[in-house]
Amino acid sequence: MTTDRSIARGRNVVVVGTQWGDEGKGKVVDWLTDHAQAVVRFQGGHNAGHTLVIRGVKTALQLIPSGVMREAVACLIGNGVVVDPSHLLGEIARLETMGLDVRSRLLISESCPLILPLHVALDAAREALRESSGSGKIGTTGKGIGPAYEDKVARRALRMQDLKHPQRFETKLRELVALHNEALGGYLHAQRLELQPMLDAGLKAAEHLVPLMGDVGSRIAQAHGAGHNVLFEGAQGTLLDIDHGTYPYVTSSNCVAGNAAAGSGVGPQMLHHVLGITKAYTTRVGGGPFPTELPIDAPGTVGHHLSTVGQERGVVTGRARRCGWLDAPALRRAMLINGVSGLCVTKLDVLDGLSEVKICVAYEHGGRRLDILPLDADEIAACRPVYETLPGWRETTAGLTRWEQLPARARAYLERMRALIDAPIDMVSTGPDREHTIVLRHPFRTC
Repeated sequence: MTTDRSIARGRNVVVVGTQWGDEGKGKVVDWLTDHAQAVVRFQGGHNAGHTLVIRGVKTALQLIPSGVMREAVACLIGNGVVVDPSHLLGEIARLETMGLDVRSRLLISESCPLILPLHVALDAAREALRESSGSGKIGTTGKGIGPAYEDKVARRALRMQDLKHPQRFETKLRELVALHNEALGGYLHAQRLELQPMLDAGLKAAEHLVPLMGDVGSRIAQAHGAGHNVLFEGAQGTLLDIDHGTYPYVTSSNCVAGNAAAGSGVGPQMLHHVLGITKAYTTRVGGGPFPTELPIDAPGTVGHHLSTVGQERGVVTGRARRCGWLDAPALRRAMLINGVSGLCVTKLDVLDGLSEVKICVAYEHGGRRLDILPLDADEIAACRPVYETLPGWRETTAGLTRWEQLPARARAYLERMRALIDAPIDMVSTGPDREHTIVLRHPFRTC
């Protein structure tokens, strides 16, 4: 058997968060799309928020792939994403008012489950019940993401393809409304919802969305065969993964690199390089264990510095993010799960001005030393961080674009991080703008 080496083959990179989300993936994806012809979202929904800063102008994206900010880049929404039609159309309209060509470049998988007002109502009612019963809120975004994934797994979801068939859409919606209204009006003590407004809104959205549907997996395969580079854009972060995160304080989808294949309709052989994104410190939004957490409310403390200098508020919810030192055992878990090829370290500049910086190198738990994040949330909550202290730096790293420009102590901090997780550092982000980037190994050139 012979192989035709003249056939072009593209290179594909998966971008995943290695912490509890909010690692700065949007900026990195935007930067990488200068070398890609397509960007694919493969999981989550509009509970994800990716902020891009381009020449000082900030743009927040939630559902549409970050590649939309680059001309001629195809934007694909894979089957692993749950889609709220009203939000998607609103995001398209907002980007079009900025002068961006969205519709001609956007392709949405017909298999995407739909988020309906029913799911939003269920999400809110469940969180309210958890709070009133004293069991504690999980900290969802209230966007209906979890209930939509539940319907998918229960094989009763309405999907994008149902919008092509009005009668089928109405029949399935009627059954779903009857089912969920029992829970809303009964156990959850919440308002029942009417069928007709949801039906009318769905059919109206169909007029705009049906022309945007297609076979995302086949489109990716065609791009790959034509020699095009494809970027797979993850949302949330590894430690929020429904299977591998700090359950139950997790999101409702698989955020890890392996799901880039299943969530977009291609095989794992199409994933050539996994770029893990991590902040130079750690944050998380919502409830759940956080071993290196620092108090953020007292001025003059490190936690307050990270929170204010890092502008740590959720893109979607506006909630203040919890902040703490870098957590190497948590990163080791993320490296294991994702098979990370290299790291991109973001927000290094937030550490500027600190007299010392710390890294959690291990945990103490029940008289034992643990070098990797446990799998049980209660065990994680009982862990105590073991810190290693390094000298800080007074010089600024903001906006630097070359490794040798970094202060010696900043380089030492990054080298220690690299040694602790035994993985190369591909990139360092030194600010929010796409140009504020140091490249040590280009992900599309080291596959």
